[in-house]
Amino acid sequence: MAAGDPAIDLLDESQLSGDNGGIYLFQWLSSTESLTKRAQPDQLKTCQTDLEASFVKIVVASEPFPLPGRPVRRLVASCLRALYTRGETKSLFDTIQAFLKILAETKPPAKDSSRIAAIYCIGELMGSFGSQVMSQMAEVATVSIKLYRSSSPIILRAYALYALAKALTTAKRAVTDSVAKDIIKHSKNALGDKALAVQRAACEVLILMYPSGDGTRSVADVENILNLCVKSLEGADQLTRKSLAKLAAHILASTQIERVVPMPDNVKKGKKNQGQEDDEDASVTPHVTAEEAKPIMTPSEMLLQLSVHFNKSQASRRTRVGIFDFYSALLWHLGTGFVESNYALVASHFLTEIATNPRNTGSRYEILSVRSLIELILRDLVGVRMLGEQAQIAAIQELSSTYLKRWPALMPGQSSPNPLCLVIALREVSGLLQQLGNAPGPVQDALSDPLLNLLSHPSHSVRINTAWALRCFCSSTPLRLPKVLLSVVEKLQRDVSSLTTPAAPSDIHLRALGHSYGLAALLAVIPDRPLYVSYDISAKVFDMAVQILKRAGEHDVKVARIEIEIAWTCIASLMTLGPNFVRPHLPQLLVLWRNALPKPTTKDGAAGRSVAEWEFLLHVRESTVGAIHCFLRYNSPSLVTADVTRRISSMLSNGLAFANTYITNRPALNPEELQAESTGLGIDGREVLLRSRIFQCFSLVGFSGVTESVQSSLLQSVITLFASPDGYTGSSVQAAIASSSGTFTSIWQSVDGYAYGLTNLKVEDGQEWMNRDNIETAIDEMGQKPIITSLEHDPLYLCQTIVVDASCRAPEPPPAATAAVDASIQLFAQLLPLQDLTQTMRIITQLLNSVGSVKLEKNTGRKAAALVNTTFAIVFALRQGTTASARQVLGNSQVATPLATFLKDVLADGDAILRMAGSEAFGRLSSVAGTSFLASQTNAIVNQVVHNRDPHGRAGYSLALGAIHTHVGGLAAGPLLKGTVTVLLSLIPDPHPVVHFWALDALARVIDAASLAYAPFVSSTLGMLFKVYMTETHETDGGLLNHVNMSGDLPTYQAVCKNIDAVITVLGPDIQESTRTRTLVLDLVQQLIDEEDDGICVEAIKCIQHFLMFAPDHVNVPELVSRFRGYLASSRRPLKLASINALYQLVQRDALSMSKLGGDQLVEELFAMLDDDSSVDGVRNVIASWLQQTVIYNPSAWIDLCQRIMSRTTASQQAADAVAKRADVDDEGQSLSVGNTPASSRQTSRWRTQLFALQCLHNICTVIGRSSRREHLDVAFARSQGLPVSGLLVSRVPDLIKIAFTASAAHVTEIRLEGLTVLTDVIEIFAKVPDPDYEETLLLEQHQAPITAALTPAFSSDSTPEILASAIGTCAIFVGCGVVKDVGRMGRILKLLTSALEQSKGSGMLALGDAAEVSPNASVMLRIATLSAWAELEVASTQQAYLVEVVKPYRATLAPLWVSSLRDYASIRVDAESLDETAAGALDSSYSSLGREVLLPYYIKAWSIILHAVAISMQNDDPNILAAMDGQETAPVTKSSTDTRNEPTVFFYVIFGLVYEALASSTPDADPNAQRTSIISLQALKYLVRRKYCGRVFNDPPIFEEILNLFYRMALTEPSGVQLHLVEATASLANSIKSGESSNGQTPGTQDVLSSPMAHCLRICAYILRRVISGPQNGAVHDGSSPPEKVRLIIAAFEAFSAVAASFGPAKREDFRAIAVTLYCDLLKDEVTELDLVGPTLQALKALLDRPANLPDPDNKFGRVIHGLLSACLLNVDAMSGREGPMCNKKVKSNLLAAVLILTVLPPTMAIGRPIIEHCCFIISQKLVDGGELSLTAAHCAKTLLMASTTGNPILKQCARLLLPGLIECLAKAAALSDDATPPEQVLAAVSEIHKALSALFISLPEDIRPRALGVIMPVHILFLNPSRQPPTALHALSVAQLLSLAASSPAAFKDTTTRLESPARETLETSVRQALGGKATTAEPAKPQISLRSF
Repeated sequence: MAAGDPAIDLLDESQLSGDNGGIYLFQWLSSTESLTKRAQPDQLKTCQTDLEASFVKIVVASEPFPLPGRPVRRLVASCLRALYTRGETKSLFDTIQAFLKILAETKPPAKDSSRIAAIYCIGELMGSFGSQVMSQMAEVATVSIKLYRSSSPIILRAYALYALAKALTTAKRAVTDSVAKDIIKHSKNALGDKALAVQRAACEVLILMYPSGDGTRSVADVENILNLCVKSLEGADQLTRKSLAKLAAHILASTQIERVVPMPDNVKKGKKNQGQEDDEDASVTPHVTAEEAKPIMTPSEMLLQLSVHFNKSQASRRTRVGIFDFYSALLWHLGTGFVESNYALVASHFLTEIATNPRNTGSRYEILSVRSLIELILRDLVGVRMLGEQAQIAAIQELSSTYLKRWPALMPGQSSPNPLCLVIALREVSGLLQQLGNAPGPVQDALSDPLLNLLSHPSHSVRINTAWALRCFCSSTPLRLPKVLLSVVEKLQRDVSSLTTPAAPSDIHLRALGHSYGLAALLAVIPDRPLYVSYDISAKVFDMAVQILKRAGEHDVKVARIEIEIAWTCIASLMTLGPNFVRPHLPQLLVLWRNALPKPTTKDGAAGRSVAEWEFLLHVRESTVGAIHCFLRYNSPSLVTADVTRRISSMLSNGLAFANTYITNRPALNPEELQAESTGLGIDGREVLLRSRIFQCFSLVGFSGVTESVQSSLLQSVITLFASPDGYTGSSVQAAIASSSGTFTSIWQSVDGYAYGLTNLKVEDGQEWMNRDNIETAIDEMGQKPIITSLEHDPLYLCQTIVVDASCRAPEPPPAATAAVDASIQLFAQLLPLQDLTQTMRIITQLLNSVGSVKLEKNTGRKAAALVNTTFAIVFALRQGTTASARQVLGNSQVATPLATFLKDVLADGDAILRMAGSEAFGRLSSVAGTSFLASQTNAIVNQVVHNRDPHGRAGYSLALGAIHTHVGGLAAGPLLKGTVTVLLSLIPDPHPVVHFWALDALARVIDAASLAYAPFVSSTLGMLFKVYMTETHETDGGLLNHVNMSGDLPTYQAVCKNIDAVITVLGPDIQESTRTRTLVLDLVQQLIDEEDDGICVEAIKCIQHFLMFAPDHVNVPELVSRFRGYLASSRRPLKLASINALYQLVQRDALSMSKLGGDQLVEELFAMLDDDSSVDGVRNVIASWLQQTVIYNPSAWIDLCQRIMSRTTASQQAADAVAKRADVDDEGQSLSVGNTPASSRQTSRWRTQLFALQCLHNICTVIGRSSRREHLDVAFARSQGLPVSGLLVSRVPDLIKIAFTASAAHVTEIRLEGLTVLTDVIEIFAKVPDPDYEETLLLEQHQAPITAALTPAFSSDSTPEILASAIGTCAIFVGCGVVKDVGRMGRILKLLTSALEQSKGSGMLALGDAAEVSPNASVMLRIATLSAWAELEVASTQQAYLVEVVKPYRATLAPLWVSSLRDYASIRVDAESLDETAAGALDSSYSSLGREVLLPYYIKAWSIILHAVAISMQNDDPNILAAMDGQETAPVTKSSTDTRNEPTVFFYVIFGLVYEALASSTPDADPNAQRTSIISLQALKYLVRRKYCGRVFNDPPIFEEILNLFYRMALTEPSGVQLHLVEATASLANSIKSGESSNGQTPGTQDVLSSPMAHCLRICAYILRRVISGPQNGAVHDGSSPPEKVRLIIAAFEAFSAVAASFGPAKREDFRAIAVTLYCDLLKDEVTELDLVGPTLQALKALLDRPANLPDPDNKFGRVIHGLLSACLLNVDAMSGREGPMCNKKVKSNLLAAVLILTVLPPTMAIGRPIIEHCCFIISQKLVDGGELSLTAAHCAKTLLMASTTGNPILKQCARLLLPGLIECLAKAAALSDDATPPEQVLAAVSEIHKALSALFISLPEDIRPRALGVIMPVHILFLNPSRQPPTALHALSVAQLLSLAASSPAAFKDTTTRLESPARETLETSVRQALGGKATTAEPAKPQISLRSF
């Protein structure tokens, strides 16, 4: 034990008495367990004996010890195991003896709980250390069997068997033969025990008594045990079924092991590891001859063992469902390898032995039920979880060749497969196709013909499922879609034309229907795959359907029925194409619908109509309403206007009236004719189908246009259908017999597929709360599923757009009768909340009277169904009634009270489903009904709980209390909280499982709802939960017999976990405060997570997840991670899913520490899970989050991982390779294959895993590209930082390109696309990166060839439009990135781009590279891609000059195409009915309105890039773009002047409209892309508003005002980056208006200046300036713009302002200048921001003040402005005196610089007041002399003024005079520092500046004054000199250099001055100069001409 670990405390018995004794004991055991596990052996020595004694005492439980409940006994066993693992084992024997003694005591016998604990501990100890105490085994076996046979409590008998099983795992060798026989005999008896817990334990023992590898098995043994298991199934619950299935699977699987001489270690092998595949059959020892090694049974014999039982005529439904549990367990146990190699055998077993067995085909329900069970195994278990991709492909080929291709049987002697087999095979094929997602060639060949043939199969189910399979096929391989569509249309046309010919075959009508279903299914694929199909086919189908409808009237009723169904089916599926297709046909459709649904007349009700006629009329209406339903579903709301709604609802009312007429006339029909019609759907089926369709349509159409009377009659008819006795359509005689004889048990057990008219809707989603594996749950639910859904019930589902779930199932509608009930309930739920109070009361009364009708007493089944339907309808209605009016009506006491009375009866019902629904309804009703209702009803419920002893009632009322709190909310239900908690806590100890489980469930809901308000009850609740955990009656195996057998399906401990979880969330972060609560919660959760049951673990993991959120420091994360990894590797699916969720949370919290804990291996395990079972959700999120956080630190490791996955082959690749192998292998192919490794030895990977790996690579590139880590992209920089290059991204470029190349040649479209994305990433990120080894070259230059190679496959023959478009974009990026600048060397990539452009010129279909010609939509899409690629190049050419040459030759082609594509985009946006065909590159005629929504996304993506290119062309004055804007193909040869045009260009409004719309719809906080669009639009606008494009459009006030308003809005809201372009556009607009006015003869001065358009433009600029300078009035503006952006904006805005102002006359110009200067003054005054905006923008001020000197200024406006500005500057500086800080310094500095700038730019003629000049110079001098931060700025200013004074400006000369003393003083002060070796930087800089200033001044002086000047300058310089110091100081060196340059510029004056110096000064000077010159001479530089100083 580490030094820091505390010692183990011994048990303090004094704490055991009292209320909390149990909790103390539990917590002591918990801490002892964790300490023992970590302790060192020598530490344990000291306390081992005491601990053992305490443990035995705890089990004996004499006073004061509490009874050893479940957690205590588990902890004792765990502590003992830890003790003997780490400590000494010599006392192990005694401890086991002590426990055996407890069991042996008879007088008095030990307490039951002590005996349970003792036997449990014996089992655990034997299970761990049995091999060390073999001698005990015989006694343990005898005691266990004795206990099992005794009349002890059930839990003890079960535990005895469990203990025996544990002991057998380690000490079986010590069991003698006689004892073994005994054990087997009693265990077999136990399988038939009344207590299910005992059965479960017996299964464990038998599995160990028959180990799989012992080889002594006989067929009789297997059959015997299997018989016992099957016998026990009848009474088994789900837990027991699971155990029986485990035993059956074990026994059956052991028959597959070849019998050879048993190896000694085979016993160990017998331990069943579900996760490991039993590949023992492969591990036969080599020296045994083949004859000896033979399995007991062949695989088919093994499977027959189960099917024999399944097909027995007397087998009950429960048993049969249970046998499928056996199948599931068996296949899972045999493992993936077995199933993949024996798929054909497994499939044929299910299809031939079960599906077609006469026992299973007796009724429609029987067929569907068996089919559903088979699909659960074949689809959900085998297809989704077991088959790898390779096996999926093989499975499709197998099913196709064995079943699908065998129909029709052509050869004599061949028989066609049974239709039932065909249906299952087809459904499995369609599921596999959806899983594959991308069918490889061999699969396509295996399916395309048989699927088309099977559409004409005589069986309806086969036809429908074939159509679905065909839809999946074309969805997964869209390249096949156009051909398949055409062939189906041709076949249908042929069938329809031969329908009426007498010579046609008898099944022609079925064939025609089949083809129409196929067509409907295929048309539904078009919206998903719009780029593959030409739209004329849909128009063709529509015309054909309308023709058929028109012709049908001329034919006989039987033919007409078929024709009408075909036509309406086609039209219904065309509706899925959406509004753009339907709009033009809508008027015609409305007429057709009206004709088919006329108002019923009196004639309709007259008798005398034959059954066939009725059926025909119903059929017509049903088919028509089906088409209306599809129309409403896919074209709402755009086409479903108020008028259409009104017309459709009247037609629907007509249809409903007709159906009612039929119902009234039905009794009068001839029963024999009715009987004859009963094949297929039948006449009654048609009627209910019509009714359900009408109800569905009403639900979809909404009720705004439906009159109240129609609503009222609808409500009455739906209530009749779902709730009244009259809604029952079965035989009332049989129902009455069943009721009276009591044979009716439960509505959920009905097996007629109608179940008395029960609904198929669900209120709760299945059994999620059980946390069981969904396949087990689904098989379990089949035991009580009265209604089985299936695709053939409603062909319209073929053409619905659906979301595919993980199991890839087809959509499954219920049978027609049930569909009508479902639709009626949904309609009721929608209608009820819309009614007023009186109507609602009437409806509720009618509803409750119907359910309570006396007539229902005679029909118990119908009564039950009506009760369920009504309760569900009320729940749904309350869910929908959320509006204020609905809440008011439904909450009215006259409605709520009768409903509550009804619901209270429902709550006490024995049916759990009803109770759940009733409680929800009650909760929702309470939330709408007000407080008095709430209080009274809650009281009533509490009273019921107290007085009503019925467990179901108590459970229902508990649930209602939970629901009330959930729906009313914690606040409103606050007053009830205390009462509710008291009631629930009093119910929880009830031993009845139904009561305590639902009370716990309700309590969890209450805690969740109450949230923080629950805090006062936390400790009492935790105490209760602990008590529950300790109580025997609440254990799954504990309590009385009927309780034990119930509790398996009511998982109490899961409910306990949920409550603990809820408590954790109530405590929140406070859980860290209270140690006692926290440790108790953690200990409880720790115990629960160690339970064997998956469901409990899952709930405990959720608790841990919440705990991690609130108190992460108290959780042992490393231990958790290793636990989760264990779960990931296990076969226990619920645990897998829960641990993935928890891992996601851990990774989200801190991926780096997860990397340390799990390392790369955990990520690899996660990737392996994706491959192993792709249906496990959440894995991708974990990896993606992990990558996101850690990739920056080590991209290389992630790339390695992805590379490993990409290097594997995919199944489609292998399939294709196999085909290629069969063909002749060409030499080149052989030369490319690296090494001779056979394909099979390479690892395979699912393509979706590879796709995910590529997406990860893309993420790696994006994350690193966006991060600011330069080292990843720049080797030189990385080396300079001393980083190893190998781990950086840049070192992996070759690998990334190689991966992209691998991906580009894959067989899966998605992978190829993602490969191109990765390639684009590489090019974009590394384009500018230099090659580390060769200077002056770029890294990617050496990779040009592989990049080209990776792009080439994109243009191959099997390319899809998406790939082509993406590749074109990548080509453009490569050409534009600057890696290859020489046009000649761009080679193939540029050629691809130019050829695409050449093709885009024409208007036909495109065919790029080797790819086949594509559809019209794809052509337009590729055209857009090509044009946007070229636009990218045009845009890039502004940065990369070489691109100008690339684009130049194609400008004439590009300009018109760009403009026309913008025009097309605009027309799609306005949804123009007709397209103008005038311009170049107009889209071909097949571009119908349908293409709009398909192409819109592509246009939206591309239009801004194309607009940008157009803007750049305009900027470059490209004549082609002007011609294109004018709608001309080519630019005119003679250049006419367009700058004065009056009319805009042809396409001006189109482009202006797009730009305007983009700007008007932009938002200030938009993402960078939207901002980019705004900037591009403004750039385009800048040129668009020029005269040559817009003429005089903007001189038109309305248009000008529109754009002005837009500009004002943008000036208010947009960020600086956008406004920068806005001011430029504003200036451009002003310019355009001005030229428009002047050409119009107006002079700008004639109108009122301030309201002129130009003044508005000025206002915008001024406003923007004001906003950026001082922010809006309410404080600074936070638009996220960077300081450089603001600076650019200020400069640009002043420029624009000046430009606009310049267009006014000279008089106004000075006024506007004054405004601008005032704005700039604001900037100088600013004290808010610390940003220096003045320094960088002084150039703008300079531009403002520039003014030609000769301009007259009579009023001296300019002079006044200048004076004002100067004064403002100086005042600003003065205002800062006495203040300090960065802000003050900034302001002083800014103002000084501005003042100096003003003085230097003034014209010399300008007069300025002396005081100003003096004050200015005074301030500068003062700052100079003060030193400090500002002295350098002052030095700069002085230098500027002195240098400027040399131009002779008198004002400046005056400045120079005033500044000189200050400069000298400053130097003199600096000289004090001259002895410092390193004077401050600032001083050096200031001195250097002053030197420059004085030099300039000196040189400007005439020769005669220079000696006087030097007299002033030299002495101060000499102060700096100190020749005695070596080396010389910095200031010394500066001064010497300065003196030398002065001497050189004027030797005479220098000499003169030197002589006048005092001698010490002169000597210093001479020595210093000599030293300097001497030093220069000694350096080895070539001597430069120097001044001779010999004279002194």
